[in-house]
Amino acid sequence: MYSISNITTIFKAGLKGIIILVLSVATLLTLGCNKKSNKDSDSGIYTAQNYSDLMLDETAMDDFFRTFPESDTIKNEVYRFYKNREYQYAWFNKKGMTAAVPIFHNKVQNYGADFNDESFKKIPLDSLITLISSDEKSSVIKESRVRELELLLTTTFFKYSKKVYGGISKNPHELEWYIPRKKKNYQAMLDSLVVLDKGEKIQEPVNQYYVKLKAKLSEYRAIAKKGGFPTVVTTKKLLSITESDSCLLSVKQYLFLTGDLPVNDKNIVFTSQLAKAVSSFQHRMGLVENGKLNIPTITELNKSVNFRIKQIMINLERLRWVPVEMEKEYLLVNIPEYKLHVIEDNKLVWTTNVVVGKDVKQTTIFKGNISRIMLNPYWNIPNSIIKNEIIPDIKKNPNYLADNNMEVLSGDKVVNPSTIDWYKYEGDVPFIIRQKPGGENALGKMKFLFPNNYNIYLHDTPSKGLFSASKRAFSHGCIRVENPNKLLMYLLRKDIKWNQERVDEILKTDKEYGIPIKPTVPVYIVYFTSWVDNKGQLNFRNDIYNLDQQLSNEIFGE
Repeated sequence: MYSISNITTIFKAGLKGIIILVLSVATLLTLGCNKKSNKDSDSGIYTAQNYSDLMLDETAMDDFFRTFPESDTIKNEVYRFYKNREYQYAWFNKKGMTAAVPIFHNKVQNYGADFNDESFKKIPLDSLITLISSDEKSSVIKESRVRELELLLTTTFFKYSKKVYGGISKNPHELEWYIPRKKKNYQAMLDSLVVLDKGEKIQEPVNQYYVKLKAKLSEYRAIAKKGGFPTVVTTKKLLSITESDSCLLSVKQYLFLTGDLPVNDKNIVFTSQLAKAVSSFQHRMGLVENGKLNIPTITELNKSVNFRIKQIMINLERLRWVPVEMEKEYLLVNIPEYKLHVIEDNKLVWTTNVVVGKDVKQTTIFKGNISRIMLNPYWNIPNSIIKNEIIPDIKKNPNYLADNNMEVLSGDKVVNPSTIDWYKYEGDVPFIIRQKPGGENALGKMKFLFPNNYNIYLHDTPSKGLFSASKRAFSHGCIRVENPNKLLMYLLRKDIKWNQERVDEILKTDKEYGIPIKPTVPVYIVYFTSWVDNKGQLNFRNDIYNLDQQLSNEIFGE
């Protein structure tokens, strides 16, 4: 006999067992149902909606690559893509071609037109798409054609993406570019593409600067098709308002084509409206903006549309090396522009002039992080300057170091320079020579440090007059900033311990003082001779380090 309490206990135990059993079965069913989803999730790129009801197998893919040979890199991408989607078609379903086919096909065609690149024309996409479109209308679809186009589209996608988004250059380091490149996930991009519906756009893995400049390439291609820019020929070295010259017909036509001149009056008089247009053009070329037709302006006007197209294409290649997503806040120094830009939330906050390295002392292209500001800095003179400049000057003038507020250190100890036989040194010296803080210090009153292997930093300078020059490649490699105090206060704006008054008190002394920057601020040192500015204007600059020519050789095989 069981008592009421025993029956209750048994019932509770049985109920508990049933609950456990039900939960176990439910868990197994869930795992079984979601087995495919979990696998998809592990791949990190696939969504349920992009699966087709048409299937491939590895044998069909092997056969395809025997007919259409590809590099191992492309083949591996294709095999991986289909393995991850369990060999289901990407571009077709039972209804036929998906909307992704014309979207991608149009992309390839536009690229060929914009970049004058016929490499994708050899792939029979056009003819196969036409044939299959005809088959779909007649309801007689050849499976072999569909399979061939399916694999051609996927193969072309990976070739196109690696070229258009990854870049043509195999090793940017050989072209003096040391900004790290982030690997782009073309598998994820293709997965996103094949689920697009009509009217949608491909989310391209490129940054905002690339998108803007590529749009200008299309505009310049259109100008080239209409005959290009007119040549400007004048017998005068300078033309300004009220003067007349037959060359102004060409000037007005040119500036009308580029959008600098709103209306072309087609006469030979230099009007005030033309002067504004010339100033606009000079601004975009980095020339002195005086609105006069001088020799530097005419020189830039006479660079052909094909020269400008090539310049745009070279810089689009560089922009493929730039991260797709930039940080929320960063500094950008563009060497050929001689400018430092302060960017916050993808918007330009302000700009200041800079002086960069001369051709034989080129400023390196790289990325760093400003971590410290030094007020009243010492200048530790690089060995190259000591060897090539300081020692020869000491030999000519024994008081050279004292005259320039410099001192010599052996280890951490200051030594008397008169005790050193400078004549026995032709190469490197076993000493540190540094310039002490002060108004004549070559670094001015502050420097901005971002640790790097190139010994490059931003700094103030006592030589303020150089900032007024239109070409500012004068330094030994470091970057002189025209408004260093404004930059300093910007970097310290979130630190309540600092204000202008406290900074000024320290600057009145000649004692070196370090201020840490937390968090650090990224700084990109870049080299662009063509770009679209924040006002949507297309800019060009001269190739001061001859790096455009090097990249041109690689892109165009010249």
